[in-house]
Amino acid sequence: MRIAQVAPLYESVPPKLYGGTERVVSYLTEELVRLGHDVTLFASGDSETEARLVPACERALWRDPNCRETLPHHVRLMELVFREVRNFDVIHFHCDYLHFPHLRRHATPGVTTLHGRVNPHDLQPLFDEYAETPLVSISDDQRRPLPGANWQATVYHGLPRDLHTFRKHGGEYLLFVGRISPEKRLDRAIEIAHKTGRQLKVAAKIYDEDRAYYRNSIEPLLRESKSFVEFIGEVGGKEKDELMGNAYVLLFPIDWPEPFGLVMIESLACGTPVIAWNNGSVPEVLADDETGFVVDTIEDAVKAVPRVARLSRQTCRREFEQRFDVTRMARNYLEVYSRLIDGVAPHSVLSSGDMEATVWPTLSHIA
Repeated sequence: MRIAQVAPLYESVPPKLYGGTERVVSYLTEELVRLGHDVTLFASGDSETEARLVPACERALWRDPNCRETLPHHVRLMELVFREVRNFDVIHFHCDYLHFPHLRRHATPGVTTLHGRVNPHDLQPLFDEYAETPLVSISDDQRRPLPGANWQATVYHGLPRDLHTFRKHGGEYLLFVGRISPEKRLDRAIEIAHKTGRQLKVAAKIYDEDRAYYRNSIEPLLRESKSFVEFIGEVGGKEKDELMGNAYVLLFPIDWPEPFGLVMIESLACGTPVIAWNNGSVPEVLADDETGFVVDTIEDAVKAVPRVARLSRQTCRREFEQRFDVTRMARNYLEVYSRLIDGVAPHSVLSSGDMEATVWPTLSHIA
C-alpha cells in the first residue's frame, strides 16, 4: 500500500524531547515501513525515518528561533502533499483541518486522526460542512462532544515493545511527566507528595504560553516544596526510560478530558503503575486496581499511594503488550485505510476493541 503520513511541523518526527503527536506519527510510520508498505512522511526536515521524507521546513518550528508564524509553513505543507496526491493510495493526516478543502477536490482517500480536544462550538460547523471527511478518534471519550461526526474508528496509540525497559522492581519516588499547564495539575501531584511524605520527581516542559501560569502558580509551590520535590525539566530517551522505570508510581492528575495520555502507556511499558484522575480517556486506558488507580479527589489519590505496592508490575507490562503495542495500532489503521480505499463505510462507529474482533469485507491491501 502506498501511504502518506502528514505530521504537524511543531516538533520533529520523532521529537527529540517532549512531543506527543509527532512521536505517535513516528511509531506508526516506522511500523508501516517494517510491515512492507511504501510510506512517505511529510514532516520537518530534522525528522528521522526509514520512510521517504518530504521536508516541509528545515527544522521543527518550535525548535527554530527564527520562526514567528507557524501557519505559513503548514499551508505550504498542504501544497507539498497534494502536489503528489496521485502517488498515494491513502493519505493519513495528523495536523488538524487545513487539508479538508483539498480532500473534497481529489479522489485519493484521506483520513484524519484528531489528536486534541474536540470543542463543539468551534468544530460542529466545520464537521457539518465537511461531513464526508473520515475521522479517527484516539479514545472513545474524545468523540463524546460530537458523536455524530464521521468517525471511522477509535485507534489507541501504540509503542514499540522495545522502546521502554521493563523493570520488575520500581523505586520509592512519585513521578510527574508531561508539561506544566493548568489542565495538567502539577499542583495536585505536589500536594499528594506532601501528604504521603514521598519524594516527587517532575520531568516537565514549559511552553511559552504557560510561563505566566508557571511563575504565578507553580514556581512558588516548587520553592516551598524543594525538600521533597525535584524539578528535572524536559527529558527524553534513556533518561526518560530510567526515570519512568524506576518510579514507584506515575501521577497523572489531569483536570481536563485528555484525549489519550501517551505517558500512561509509556509508564505501563516500564511496568510502573499509574494513579490518574477520572477524566477523558483515563478509564479506557487504565484497568482500575490492576494497572493503577482511577481517582476523583486528592484524598482518593493519597489513599491509593500505599496500595500501589500490591499491584503487579508484570500485569502493567502485559496490559501494554496486549493493548498498546505499535503493531496493533498499525494494523488497526491499515483496516481503516483498506475500507476507505475500497469505499466500504463502517456499519457503526467502531472502538479500538471492536476492530480487533471484526472481519472486514476486503482487507486485500494489507501486507
